[in-house]
Amino acid sequence: MGQHCTNCLLPAAVPNARLDANRVCGACRDFQFIDLEGQEQVRARREADLEATLAACRGQGQYDVLVNLSGGKDSCLLLYKLKVEYGLNVLAFTTNINIPDVAWQNIHRTVERLDVPHVTYTPPKDFYKRLYNFLLKNQEERGAVRTVCYVCAPLYEGYSLRLAMEKSIPLVAAGYSPGQPEPERMEYEFSRQLLCETDWTPPEVRDSGLFSDDELRLFWNPLEYPAGTAFPRYIAPFHAWRYSQAEAMKLVVKLGLISSSRKASPVHSNCPVNWLLMYSDLKHLGFNPYAPEFAQLIRQGKASRLYWRVMTPIVNFMIRRRILLGRNVTKSLQWLGLDPRELKITRPADDFPHVPAGARAASGGCCAHGATQHSPVAAGAHA
Repeated sequence: MGQHCTNCLLPAAVPNARLDANRVCGACRDFQFIDLEGQEQVRARREADLEATLAACRGQGQYDVLVNLSGGKDSCLLLYKLKVEYGLNVLAFTTNINIPDVAWQNIHRTVERLDVPHVTYTPPKDFYKRLYNFLLKNQEERGAVRTVCYVCAPLYEGYSLRLAMEKSIPLVAAGYSPGQPEPERMEYEFSRQLLCETDWTPPEVRDSGLFSDDELRLFWNPLEYPAGTAFPRYIAPFHAWRYSQAEAMKLVVKLGLISSSRKASPVHSNCPVNWLLMYSDLKHLGFNPYAPEFAQLIRQGKASRLYWRVMTPIVNFMIRRRILLGRNVTKSLQWLGLDPRELKITRPADDFPHVPAGARAASGGCCAHGATQHSPVAAGAHA
């Protein structure tokens, strides 16, 4: 597995890992000084807002909430909780870009089990192929996952926002676990400034000259709507509820939403090119790009250290050798018509450039919507 923190498994190659003589990382050493009571208070405030929000969205339209359903354990569990535990009228929504068979099996099983309406949107695949090509050949210095996901995720989020607008659904819910996405984009909720006032079109994509105006309009841009338009809220309930990765994996199987623990594992990606992204980052950065996220969950007691102590070297071996699940690296290279030598870091780090200053803390506010007001959360607080 290489050099890593003996406590949380953070690789030594991660910038600012700061492993000491005992191979304990700086984040673990600093963890004792974190205000856990303050973080719990933040989580409790979020949970109170979430409870009020779920009560307020009931009966406003044909559906109470739109749930993004990717086929992963968290989105399946989120759909269950909102439909069964809260009794909400939910609409499941899936964006289909070469979704793997395992994810489709989880999606179909969950939708059938819960008997919920389900909308699938298939965007233009040629656009995505050219987009992935451009981004992978022009990565920013933090690697492929950072480069591609910070363009791809806003597309998916924008599709769900548009559908919610079309159907007058007041709330969109995503199954982001604590630590997803990075705090600069979202903690519990997209800020109203970001969602209601900001064009999400990435400057590097727009300025490339490779994409038509119609293709650029696939990105969410609230400025295209008339002044005073009411926009839904977009929240991540697992940022408010108490969360355990291991418990989520067990629960979706117990509830019959996913047929086996293997299919509930985070190792199975719902992204068509994620294996290629990890391959590129292992090559250029020297560590798996998801290791910091899982190390944080381990450090906070929300993920199993033993599970990732075993799985991480196995996953990395498969990716580097392109065997078993790692064969998806070769499949993606062939689908995109790319040579591994074309995977290059060419740009300095972006800071999600289309997020304006002041829009990064999750804050309430109505934006002509009447959403529940709540206090901004502390930066970096995921608990």
